Amino acid sequence: MTNSVPREEGIDNSLSLLREGYLYILNRRQSFNSNIFETRLLGKKAICMGGKEAAGIFYDNDKFKREGVAPNRVAQTLFGKNGVQSLDGQAHQHRKEMFMSIMTEERLGKLKEIARKHWAAAVDKWQQMDEVVLYEEAQEIMCNTACEWAGVPVKENEVKALADDLRAMFESATAIGPSHWAGRNARNRVEKWIGEIIDQVRDGKLNPEEGTALYTFALHRDLDGELLDAKTASVEVINILRPIVAIAVFINFTALAVHHYPEEREKLKSGDEKNAQMFVQEVRRFYPFFPFAAAQVKEDFIWKDYTFEKGTLTLLDLYGTNHDPDIWGNPDVFRPDRFAEWDGSPFSFIPQGGGDYYLGHRCAGEWVTIEVMKVGLDFLVNKIAYDVPEQDLSYSKVSIPSIPHSNVIIKNVLRL
Repeated sequence: MTNSVPREEGIDNSLSLLREGYLYILNRRQSFNSNIFETRLLGKKAICMGGKEAAGIFYDNDKFKREGVAPNRVAQTLFGKNGVQSLDGQAHQHRKEMFMSIMTEERLGKLKEIARKHWAAAVDKWQQMDEVVLYEEAQEIMCNTACEWAGVPVKENEVKALADDLRAMFESATAIGPSHWAGRNARNRVEKWIGEIIDQVRDGKLNPEEGTALYTFALHRDLDGELLDAKTASVEVINILRPIVAIAVFINFTALAVHHYPEEREKLKSGDEKNAQMFVQEVRRFYPFFPFAAAQVKEDFIWKDYTFEKGTLTLLDLYGTNHDPDIWGNPDVFRPDRFAEWDGSPFSFIPQGGGDYYLGHRCAGEWVTIEVMKVGLDFLVNKIAYDVPEQDLSYSKVSIPSIPHSNVIIKNVLRL
């Protein structure tokens, strides 16, 4: 015998998910007083769950699979088709090793150098501008950084258009109508362009630096010893470029936190690496980024006296787990020093997924995100002075992704 879990009423609750966004699962976990409940999404039964224990189960590869789970509209915009996120088993592990091979200490050090260079160039420009829309400018900084680090050649006059296309991919995944189609068109353009570059690498007409994503992915061979087809290889290169451009969202929230918590800003002026690390981690915990992750039950199993049936869609509450009071005391308080006490669990802090980097589906680029954010934080605190004029700095917990409504405007930028 197995116990039942709370069930949300209604024939289909997809509209409720869209209306409540980041808070959809968390609201019900609280109202049901349960870290697991059943609902119906997209016309089918779905399981929603959150918390440290739930994350541990969700990232058990023997219990859940990812292949075929992402809706087509998400594959057509955010992830691309046949990318690492959609693989399972040995195929996933082999492809993930490709990604992790470029996440070495040496390559991450190079990434920080590149990011600093492009931040410095942007500051030179900002000093001549009446106002700076940080979200837009950060996208260009991130795009320049991503392309140079990945070995992807891009002309200076093409960076803005490329950044816009990469932004459209992650902003349109949950959109409908024209915005969604703009995301699809953007992906098609960039996949075609990157595919042509990969062909040039394979034909010996272009020689990217060894160790870069372009070099590694263009020449990667699958478990059968075959090169990835050019389209799949282009999807994986974009899986480096797009997430780095998406760090612009975190840069905006970093600036917001620096502005709203001046006492924390004072601590950062010392340049202490530990303070910067804790601040960046708290930005990633506190502010909304990914709302949830999706998987499908691989085979029937029982957890917490509840039967998970094969094929059932399951959503893990990323945002809610990062705001779980059982894990994070006073989770709605911005407090970076909480990370001085954090035990490093791969399942309690999951802004970009949980579990093992090499064997699981935790984001391969999480280290990239942290290091690039620290570079941006250092510039915002120690390298420039600026004014923050009156504006709407509020942000929605419904819109996905969430971005401060004004996109964070700064003025009178001066290099220190």
